[in-house]
Amino acid sequence: MTGALAALPLLPMLGACGARRGDALTIWAMGNEGANLPALLKGLALPAGMPPIEVQPLPWTAAHEKLLTGFAGGSLPAIGQVGNSWIAEMAAIGAIAPVPASAGALLADQFAAVIDTNRIAGRTWAVPWYVDTRLQFYRKDLFARAGFGAPPSDWAGWKASLHKVKAIAGDGNFALLYPVNEYEQLTTLALSAGARMLRDEGSRGAFSDPEFKAALAFYKSLFDERLAPLASSAQISNVWNEFARGYFSLFLSGPWTIGDLKGRLPADMQARWGTAPNPGPNGTGSAAPGGSSLVVFAGGDNIAAAWEVLTRLLAPAAQLAFHELTGSLPARRSVWHEAGLASDPLVAPFAAQLDHATALPKVPEWERIVTEMQVVAERMVRGQYSVDAAAREIDRRADRLLEKRRWMLDKGKAL
Repeated sequence: MTGALAALPLLPMLGACGARRGDALTIWAMGNEGANLPALLKGLALPAGMPPIEVQPLPWTAAHEKLLTGFAGGSLPAIGQVGNSWIAEMAAIGAIAPVPASAGALLADQFAAVIDTNRIAGRTWAVPWYVDTRLQFYRKDLFARAGFGAPPSDWAGWKASLHKVKAIAGDGNFALLYPVNEYEQLTTLALSAGARMLRDEGSRGAFSDPEFKAALAFYKSLFDERLAPLASSAQISNVWNEFARGYFSLFLSGPWTIGDLKGRLPADMQARWGTAPNPGPNGTGSAAPGGSSLVVFAGGDNIAAAWEVLTRLLAPAAQLAFHELTGSLPARRSVWHEAGLASDPLVAPFAAQLDHATALPKVPEWERIVTEMQVVAERMVRGQYSVDAAAREIDRRADRLLEKRRWMLDKGKAL
């Protein structure tokens, strides 16, 4: 199957993955969204004659394998929730149907970077259902004592503020937490620096480009200057407690952390933390757009009914109800205003960050590549590689993972 995944720009879609027959229209959904979807569906006004809808909740840990197994066995449902990082893979193997022109209005009221994530080879393959991204959670009180109303938006000013915050936090404490086993932090710096990360139609690494090396050097400096502890996430026993006691004053996370901090920190801490967009070399930085999308699977018997249900799930009223049920951030901008999210000081920075977001490379191998990237980056900050050597090593590992993609691209050009 891996060889086929590389061929999306060159080969026609594979044959339909098997018809799903029967009276019911089935939806696969994951996690908290899957648990709350039945309640949301009860409030939808569906046209007469629509088939009954069944929801099959899936755990996120098993969802990817379940999707691939369902495709191979011709047992995919009519509609599915798909993580945005899986869309390239699902489209490449022919598992999902492209978004038809009739559903184009669903995309007009959304964040451009999230839509871009779902657009591959000139076609849009999924409709965003909810969105997220990662930005800074920071100690407002400690930054204020250091003389900053918020973390500065440029790298130089940001780093200077971190040094002052670290001094205020005291001996044994740090300014920020960048776990060395997590790739999101380095990826965010790279996107902020304008790094492309892959080149030649996604067939080779571009980690030796000046933009990525600038991000890599900046990342390394945060550890070299003792602003961040040289630790993995497993070495932080309780993120919330450590944040509250000042072991670190800033960390990167997504919108789910708002609820975590509200629920886990004591009342006297609630006014002492905030959120802010990421810094960049010369101003507000970037981030990867995240969230989940809804897709209609190819080859089903009820394609028209599936798009009807999907369209109604993305209607503003349904998006608002979905937010109220799950707390997930709505995909549609208009719902942000209706729900009051656009004026919420903790949530509004996520919209600002999404406006500065950049889609990640759209190759099925990306998750493996970025994992290898972080393995090398950790070894770099531990002293095994220089910046230049680390960049070359990441390129070498990426090129190895992309070997089959290059073969498929060459084969396609030869046909």
